[in-house]
Amino acid sequence: MAKRQNTMTVLRTEDLTTHMRRVWLGGPGFDDFQATDDTDMYVKLQFAQPDREEPVLRTYTVSTYDPTAREISIDFVVHGDEGIAGPWAAHVEPGETIGFFGPGSGYRPDPDAPWHLLVADEAGLPALAAAVEALPADAVAKVFVEVAGPDDELELNGPAGAEITWVHRGYGADDAPDDVAGDNAPIIAAVKAAEWLDGEPQVFIHGEAQAVMKNLRPYIRKERGVSKARAGSISGYWRRGRTEDGFRKWKADQRAVNDADEAAWSKA
Repeated sequence: MAKRQNTMTVLRTEDLTTHMRRVWLGGPGFDDFQATDDTDMYVKLQFAQPDREEPVLRTYTVSTYDPTAREISIDFVVHGDEGIAGPWAAHVEPGETIGFFGPGSGYRPDPDAPWHLLVADEAGLPALAAAVEALPADAVAKVFVEVAGPDDELELNGPAGAEITWVHRGYGADDAPDDVAGDNAPIIAAVKAAEWLDGEPQVFIHGEAQAVMKNLRPYIRKERGVSKARAGSISGYWRRGRTEDGFRKWKADQRAVNDADEAAWSKA
């Protein structure tokens, strides 16, 4: 991602669900924001910490970009005082500022795809929501979103051909027990049980790394045989029990394994 740096002002906040808060940003920094045409546009927010010289970076999707109102919005999953970004979003007041790098991006629904498979948990929901909204009017899509419960569902504005399934794990993402998390995340079974349509889908899957990279990714690439080109946007957004810094290291360690998997699946 380009290292373009920006600072924006908090304009207002809004509670979207029990555990998700939207923060609207704008001000003079909006003029320096170079938006892309992709639906997974993201920034790396900078949070100052008293015990560190350098700010801590946290990656978040830009939920909305409004050049007329000159503002962007970012959605945060909030679970009390856990983490860094969530508590900031819960307590930030209009007039405060936040620095960030970006934006970066890399995915947008292909209007020529026979159908679309979009899967996410709370962390990937903002990018998924933007993708669903950008689907062509005649698009066919199967959409799966895993959240804690009904109070965490959002209205997704997609075409009539988008079949949306909400999967409830019964717990917040951070405090879910092992029987409904990781390899046992209910989103895995929901996706595997779904009808597989004709033609090769364009796939977008973002969420907890164990569920996505160790379960859904092999299912899509190996069992269903979706090409790398059509399954290029499958990524772990976070990993249970790890900060983003620790997660970056884990992802770096996994690259060799992922490359070997891709080579094997491509030859199959």
